[in-house]
Amino acid sequence: MEFGVSDELLGTFVPIIVYWLYSGLYVVVGSFDKLQNYRLHPRQDEDQKNLVSKLDVVKGVLLQQFIQAIVAILLFSVTGSDASASANKQSSLSSLARQFITAMLVMDTWQYFMHRYMHHNKFLYRHIHSLHHRLVVPYAFGALYNHPIEGLLNDTIGGALSFLLSGMSPRASIFFFSFATIKTVDDHCGLWLPGNLFQFFFRNNTAYHDVHHQLYGSKYNFAQPFFVMWDRILGTYMPYSLEKRADGGFEARPIKDHKEN
Repeated sequence: MEFGVSDELLGTFVPIIVYWLYSGLYVVVGSFDKLQNYRLHPRQDEDQKNLVSKLDVVKGVLLQQFIQAIVAILLFSVTGSDASASANKQSSLSSLARQFITAMLVMDTWQYFMHRYMHHNKFLYRHIHSLHHRLVVPYAFGALYNHPIEGLLNDTIGGALSFLLSGMSPRASIFFFSFATIKTVDDHCGLWLPGNLFQFFFRNNTAYHDVHHQLYGSKYNFAQPFFVMWDRILGTYMPYSLEKRADGGFEARPIKDHKEN
């Protein structure tokens, strides 16, 4: 008697498991004294400067992931047969690469404009998006700490559009959304570690996003989670330099002329 787990079920829950495993790894790594010199903020700032407790962050992320799972199950149930047929027809590496790139561009486009609008609309920022910015000092497992409405509009719907418009199969989505989850967690990890491939290959990284979480950068660096193209095209790109702090660690400092504008 064989027991199998469907690709749709894996596509729903594997990214959630990956989120907690990868962010948990950063919690362990970030506790090592020898690695404090790679922090973008002193460790104590996570408790002193942030406006929300870590317990509330965990609760908020779990709520968003619960909603995300429900939407994913509904989406897979509606598109299941079409997606399976597509998987049988398009399984080459070139097709998968095209689907991944398409999904990345769709997700970046959706999240940039939704994110930017939530900053410019005072009502949405005050009542919804400001919840995420209670984390002045980002850390890994706070990456998906959002208001449930923002989580639905920005992350869940953005993910659904990426899946639908790229034409990827449920099996391919397991890998894509796990990758996107790891990237998002890494962008909020608060550590500038040597050898981190995300920080090497992507300009949109933990230092880039840290600038956005500071008061002077709240109107810049909206792009997430992969590229910086929309920030550059639409004039919301804030360049920065990574400087060593006197007390150890690094600080992402905006270029002076840009900060004053």
